[in-house]
Amino acid sequence: MPDHTVADSAATRPRVLHLISDERRGGAQNFARDLHRELRRRGQASALCALAPHPAVPAARPARPGAGVCTAGTAVPGTCGEGCPDTARLRAAAVLGPGRLRPSTLWALRCAARAADVVLAHGSDTLAACALALAGTRTPFVYVSVGHPRYWTATRLRRLRGSALMHRAGAVTTLTDEAREVLEEQFGLPEGKVRVIPNSRAAESYPPADGRADRRAARHALGLPADVLLVAWIGAISPEKRLDLALDVLDRLPDVRMAVAGDGPLLEALARHPAAARAHFLGPLPDPAPLYRAADALLLTSDSEGVPGALIEAALAGVPAVATDVGWVREVVRDGATGALVAPGDPLALAEALAKVLACNRAGLGAAARAHALEHFELGAVVDDWQRLVAEVWTADPAH
Repeated sequence: MPDHTVADSAATRPRVLHLISDERRGGAQNFARDLHRELRRRGQASALCALAPHPAVPAARPARPGAGVCTAGTAVPGTCGEGCPDTARLRAAAVLGPGRLRPSTLWALRCAARAADVVLAHGSDTLAACALALAGTRTPFVYVSVGHPRYWTATRLRRLRGSALMHRAGAVTTLTDEAREVLEEQFGLPEGKVRVIPNSRAAESYPPADGRADRRAARHALGLPADVLLVAWIGAISPEKRLDLALDVLDRLPDVRMAVAGDGPLLEALARHPAAARAHFLGPLPDPAPLYRAADALLLTSDSEGVPGALIEAALAGVPAVATDVGWVREVVRDGATGALVAPGDPLALAEALAKVLACNRAGLGAAARAHALEHFELGAVVDDWQRLVAEVWTADPAH
């Protein structure tokens, strides 16, 4: 029996299928795309698919049941076998079905998983899909948990449901030791099942603006004003992300504009906020990198977070951040050194902190943020951990 390790040749490494909930550019989706691309760069077979389309993203051709997913470079067995040389196509996800937990979607996932040795389930919707679709198959899955577990385990029903689903996973990953302890306590997961792998992004995907001209060009491409102080807000427009709070902050800073990237159930109501006239609602961007290059700062106003990918992305792009001090945000934002941290729910304190960041040495704060992110959150530093975990989960099956 061969020893399947990270050092093995590509021919003996497990084939990976990344599963995301939909085609949005949310934190879980962005990480899945970056990890998928890096695994392929290292010669490991990797494919990417989404459970369902997102209403704001142009419809893609659904994956054919029994087929894998077309990914760039070397074909994965069961895929279309076509080369996809451009980065945009590499980062695109084939859509499995019309809804996240529809029977046809689950069947398509079960069929697609035949071409994989391990499935990585990025996000809570994919956990339920994998637990249902892969039951009785030989393909194990790893649940990639990115949020703060105390937020989504607040009720007994959620804990019971999460426990039943996570016990079916070959492994569970989370972002910090504290999160691991919460998962083990709340769900009774055995020691060793939950692994800590830090959140990360590929630095090359989020290049800093190359001077003022590049920043102006990025703004022009997004339809944003050229010569104003511009703050970016990126995320789902949902209750816990608190766009209402960000607009309250904007209301206190009359010389500032805000670019809002994202959508969600509160969009229509918040578009009527008094400060919305100085906000540019961009919808979900196909790639957030141009917005980081366009922005002077990033504002994060959430009531709950894990280790937010948007903060890592902004830092890699050399953009300072003002953020609420929730979850493990302080691992990314160093108060006073790379940006500012403020208690959640306080628009006045957030406005004061943002005004201070915008008025001080933004370039210096951004450079410090980038240096910190490159040291602690660059994807290349943790891909070895992912390859080792995938190999372990694969070889845990006696059939391998």
